[in-house]
Amino acid sequence: MSTYRLKNLLSPRSLALIGASPRQGSVGRAILGNIRKAKFAGEFGLVNSRYREIDGVAAVSHISKLPFVPELVVITAPAAAVAGLIDEAGRLGAAGALIIPAGLGHGMGSLAEAAERAAQKYGMRLIGPNCLGIMMPGAHLNASFSAHMPCAGNLALISQSGAIAAGMVDWAAQRAVGFSGIVSIGDQLDVDIADLLDYFALDGKTRAILLYVEAVKDARKFMSAARAAARVKPVVVVKSGRMAQGAKAAATHTGALAGSDAVYDAAFHRAGILRVSDLRELFDCAETLGRVESPLGKRLAILTNGGGIGVLAIDRLVELGGIPAAIGDVTRQKLDAALPPAWSGSNPVDIVGDADSGRYAAALELLLADPSNDAVLVMNVQTAIAPADEIAAIVSGMVGRYRQQQRRSAKPVLAVWVGAHQKVGDLLSGAGIPNYPTEDDAVRGFMHLVRHREVVEALAQVPPAMPSEFSPDTDAARQIVTAALADGRRWLDPLEIKRLLEAYEIVMVPTFAAADAEQAVAHATTLFAQGATVVLKIMSRDIVHKSDIGGVVLNLTTPDDVREAAAGILARAKALRPEARISGVIVQAMVVRQKARELILGLADDPTFGTVIVFGRGGTAVEIINDKALALPPLDLQLARDLIERTRVSRLLRAYRDVPAVKPDAVAMVLVKLSQMAADIPEIRELDINPLLADERGVLAVDARIAVGKVERKFGGSGPANFAVRPYPSQWQRHLEVKDGWRVFVRPIRPEDEPLIHELLRHVTVHDLRLRFFASMKEFSHEFIARLTQLDYARAMAFVALDEVTNEIVGVVRIHSDSIYETGEYAILLRSDLKGRGLGWALMQLIIEYARSEGLKTISGDVLQENAVMLTMCRNLGFEVMADPAEHDICNVKLTL
Repeated sequence: MSTYRLKNLLSPRSLALIGASPRQGSVGRAILGNIRKAKFAGEFGLVNSRYREIDGVAAVSHISKLPFVPELVVITAPAAAVAGLIDEAGRLGAAGALIIPAGLGHGMGSLAEAAERAAQKYGMRLIGPNCLGIMMPGAHLNASFSAHMPCAGNLALISQSGAIAAGMVDWAAQRAVGFSGIVSIGDQLDVDIADLLDYFALDGKTRAILLYVEAVKDARKFMSAARAAARVKPVVVVKSGRMAQGAKAAATHTGALAGSDAVYDAAFHRAGILRVSDLRELFDCAETLGRVESPLGKRLAILTNGGGIGVLAIDRLVELGGIPAAIGDVTRQKLDAALPPAWSGSNPVDIVGDADSGRYAAALELLLADPSNDAVLVMNVQTAIAPADEIAAIVSGMVGRYRQQQRRSAKPVLAVWVGAHQKVGDLLSGAGIPNYPTEDDAVRGFMHLVRHREVVEALAQVPPAMPSEFSPDTDAARQIVTAALADGRRWLDPLEIKRLLEAYEIVMVPTFAAADAEQAVAHATTLFAQGATVVLKIMSRDIVHKSDIGGVVLNLTTPDDVREAAAGILARAKALRPEARISGVIVQAMVVRQKARELILGLADDPTFGTVIVFGRGGTAVEIINDKALALPPLDLQLARDLIERTRVSRLLRAYRDVPAVKPDAVAMVLVKLSQMAADIPEIRELDINPLLADERGVLAVDARIAVGKVERKFGGSGPANFAVRPYPSQWQRHLEVKDGWRVFVRPIRPEDEPLIHELLRHVTVHDLRLRFFASMKEFSHEFIARLTQLDYARAMAFVALDEVTNEIVGVVRIHSDSIYETGEYAILLRSDLKGRGLGWALMQLIIEYARSEGLKTISGDVLQENAVMLTMCRNLGFEVMADPAEHDICNVKLTL
């Protein structure tokens, strides 16, 4: 697993600092000072061949001379010495190393490669190089050169920038915000963002995870970890480089629209990560997520002594998609009785400028009890009438008592004390109330909570491997692309494009190819006989944007018009693009749909995230209008609808004035078909349908471009090589018959299986649960089961077996691969009353077959010595069984595939 040995690095029992220096201002001296100040409780030693002691701490010349074997070694020595130090530490049994220095280089033959090779030899994990270090307040570990040590809390920070991590620590110190861990990952030689997402997602002390990202190395691994983490706790990211021009050389409109940052935005959206634009918003997010849980809805009640700031908050709330909460009739009557007649009578609840602490308390108590809202924002503008700190103290006390009474069902309460002294902020922070300098910051904080709730719901959706609504002719489509590649071509010609789209049931206008003007006249005459008007377009694999060279002529109605237009198009093309290979002209029926909307749909190939689907407003000015949204495939109808709704043009798809609405889901279905096309034929590198006309009758592709090319496997494991998110693997569904004719249906697990898993666990004895989980398990939370049921099938797979008669889950087997897709760790659980009927054997054979198909080299697992049945089965299946050298009651089992 990607969390392999991370606990040894982030919560070590022993630690060695290599390269510490007595020189003031040196990195080694700073880290030594921080380790000592944090009062690390485990064994600690210094390694430095030049000094016998540093700052009163004895040093040894080599790691082997320490009186203990360090779990973690922190290396501040020069880059050239790093690989040798890792080799020495690994040989002794160290679990991992934190590499602080830069300068190890990249790629083959570099110092970094030598360090990585040394670590792999001993199964060591590496953090860094070129990083600030790690800070784990709960473990009293500060192996960094940060100026401050954060206090313990429930936020985790994973940062590619040491400066950002240090800045977060300074900010947190001022706001009394604590951290469960801060890890500066630097160049990610081994441990990367995905590994740490896995770790902190499982960490019970972490409520939310903050990310600072510059670039993602392994997109499928990142998406898998991010989606898994976001299902159980908020994950917030700020990414630099938003203005980078990622599509300068794009040949299609779709490629131009799919700039680098737009693709990252789509990836974060699909992963369920909340993206913020800058550090201030990240701080605000931390302020909110570190103190309160997500609300059940997005109805916000606002309590204020200033009407203007209350209205500003309402405006921002509506703008961001929140709902101003109504005030219940009963609550309104009680507010009338408790407040002066001049109160606003609606939300925002303006209790007038002379409001004192008693008036605040009365109104807040009623709003907290009102079921018409999901959260309360309390705001105060200082006056000379009532001290701001007194009101803050009353509010803090009320909120504390309310939370004690309601516990997990308590609504979030947020606060804004405009221009208040720092001690007011400290008072609110001490009570666990998120507080902000302005109403804008507070409303954004609330909406971050709302977005997380929506994200969790959205992540439960798993796209099927093949939409059931259509049956594409994939063989015909593949033949078209294969022929073009065999011919050495990058672009499909218009007739191939039409046939390819039709293979996926995407209707395109009648299209013909003509080598010269007379052939164009012949095709046009056929269309004239059908009552159509004709359009001519230049046909050249080198001229992608036809209108740029006058290569499109519309509204042709006679053979002479066609002859003249064809001659003109060919002449202009030869004059303006003399180097282009010109094959003739395209003849198409001219489509006139007065009230149709012009849209663009397409596929683009991103170097990090693979295939991306683009939707937006079409026409020749698509880049200028820039109304588009991106999504990572695979898509189902719901995900396609979500993609459409993220654009401005989506409003035009609805009815307005005398324009009827576009046929329901006609556009969304084309997006689903393109998603399936990309899965079936990864050789499609770019695709443009522009425009796609959409109206009440349906959709029609008017023009399209498709670029093809050989595809190298971008992502590990099976599934579409070009998809960062794997589809639901329905090909693994099967019916099995075990002993005594018992029939079960086996399929990959789905999020909606959670209730069935709970029911399965009710039929598993306490003894069997201990054999499976190695501990007594008395209850299973939603978060725990969600980790089992909500997979994205990239690094983890679980099969459930359902009784074909009762439709109850009777067994589960799962496997989780390591981060480099070489080894998978398995686990299996059966209903206790149904053991001994051959189901366990059948599920183990299935998971072995699956692991082989994924290209894994080994399957491993840990089995308690007392679990004789499992150990016997493993031996019969060919597993090697060995005693665990550290845990004597555990056997390690391993099968080489």
